Amino acid sequence: MQTKESYLSNGSREPNNIEYNFSDGKAAKSDNSSWQKPVTYLSLVLLGASVSFAGSYLGSQNKASSQPSISQPSISQASIVPVTPKLEAKLPITADTNFVTEVVDKVGPAVVRIDSSRTVKNDMPAVFDDPFFRQFFGSQLPGVPRERVENGTGSGFIINSDGQILTNAHVVDGVDTVTVTLKDGRTFKGKVLGTDPVTDVAVVKIEADNLPAIRIGNSDNLKPGEWAIAIGNPLGLDNTVTTGIISATGRTSSQVGVPDKRVSFIQTDAAINPGNSGGPLLNAAGEVVGMNTAIIQGAQGIGFAIPINTAQRIASQLATSGKVEHPYLGVQMVDLTPEIKQRINSDPNSSLTVDEDNGVLVVKVIPNSPAAKAGLRAGDVIQKIGDRSVTDAKTVQQTVEDSRVGSNLQLQVRRNGQNVSLTVRPGAFPTAQQ
Repeated sequence: MQTKESYLSNGSREPNNIEYNFSDGKAAKSDNSSWQKPVTYLSLVLLGASVSFAGSYLGSQNKASSQPSISQPSISQASIVPVTPKLEAKLPITADTNFVTEVVDKVGPAVVRIDSSRTVKNDMPAVFDDPFFRQFFGSQLPGVPRERVENGTGSGFIINSDGQILTNAHVVDGVDTVTVTLKDGRTFKGKVLGTDPVTDVAVVKIEADNLPAIRIGNSDNLKPGEWAIAIGNPLGLDNTVTTGIISATGRTSSQVGVPDKRVSFIQTDAAINPGNSGGPLLNAAGEVVGMNTAIIQGAQGIGFAIPINTAQRIASQLATSGKVEHPYLGVQMVDLTPEIKQRINSDPNSSLTVDEDNGVLVVKVIPNSPAAKAGLRAGDVIQKIGDRSVTDAKTVQQTVEDSRVGSNLQLQVRRNGQNVSLTVRPGAFPTAQQ
């Protein structure tokens, strides 16, 4: 749920649109006659990863299109001829069972709907309140309400039986009220324990006991091609299930289009639509491996989720202290490639000259930042951080993120053909930039 401008274009919280399409699956009978099992999917054009607030959310303009369900012919297990015994053993679908329905039956009760609202003040020119101005316009001056209430909807999932719920920060950030609805229809008033806009993770608490909690997986072990199941409330359609695969892992924030975030995203082609924000991305075993959060406008079959290992680490800090401190250096970096080197050296307006062929080029150092205080300069090429050789900015960023505020990080850089060793102490990511 978002309230200002495009979430993916500039880091604010407005949804973006995308459409998802999938193919049919096929198998063969033993009598050599082919059969086909059609699979239908929800195809929607959307503008974000959560249902937009009324009034200023563009997502409210989207329309959901649905497809009729198609009954499937019953096929006995004896009539199915596997392609190979090895392949048959790996597929979780058989004639008598469907792994998706089993996952949904098991996990569905732990997925919740989150409705929120907040009061927004309208900015009015001061001249409208000027008595002299009103003397001429009087009752002809249109009345503009001072405040308005904006509503939004997102998803979440229960991470423990005592009522802690994980969702996206943009779903509940800055709201006045939060209402959590369980699958069985019960509703609870939610309390926001904390939000972290840097990773887009938030924790909400409801007063309830013995709740169905989701099982946590390990996102570090994900591989492209694995099954992916998304459950959420897209466009207000509660308990919607979509399936696909893990398309890629380790997508950087810049690749996704949210450079202000600090997340190495999971990419999936399971449909993610407005209202899915904060819902779980599951594997074939019914374990949550990610939290659905974003899409790219104009693309098809490209959605993104926050790895559950990241979300769980942030959630633990939010539940304990209500905030998260992210270490930062205060530099802008770029992977040094032959193309980048040639472009910089051939630019007559560039103040940089690059002599190295490998490493991470420091393009800019923020004044008064930890990097500036440590003596790092624009044009330096980072080649090692700690004992780790680096060739991409992602590695530098992850190493900093894994460090602690105030700890010492050793950097080895190349400057004007010379090796330079620096010690930098990461500071806390400035609140004003979140």
